[in-house]
Amino acid sequence: MKKLFLIIMILFTVCSKHDIDLKIINAEDLFSQVRIHQDSDVVLINFWATTCGPCIEEFPMIVDLSNQYREKNLAVYFVSADWEDMTKEVISFLSSQGVSGISFLKEEGNDNDFINAIDENWSGAIPFTLVYDKKGNVVSAWEGKKDKEFFENEIISALNL
Repeated sequence: MKKLFLIIMILFTVCSKHDIDLKIINAEDLFSQVRIHQDSDVVLINFWATTCGPCIEEFPMIVDLSNQYREKNLAVYFVSADWEDMTKEVISFLSSQGVSGISFLKEEGNDNDFINAIDENWSGAIPFTLVYDKKGNVVSAWEGKKDKEFFENEIISALNL
């Protein structure tokens, strides 16, 4: 009986494994992540939520662009604005979209402080996207869903291609 239980636990662990490292972050943590890429990569950060229709609609396109421009030094991070108790749902969605590696979940607390720290011009609406150049400066920021051409133009401009 103990062996059966052990086998079931091993199978459960293996089957539930994912390649997503979801970290709970505040604004300063996010800025630290951007600084890691300074002098080497352009960074695109997309703020989204599992309950945001426009976020979900543009998400696969952002993943495709991330894959397309990764070798040209584009780093893409997703920051979920979901509540911390939605961690399983966030991971499940990211996994279903083929996202792996580091993604983020906004720390619960004063949303206005977080929003203002990220960008003073951000109203808090999502989706919200920022693009940082290789020097770590914001070169583009926008609210709302955009099409692939818009995203690609912003990425190409930041990469100087």
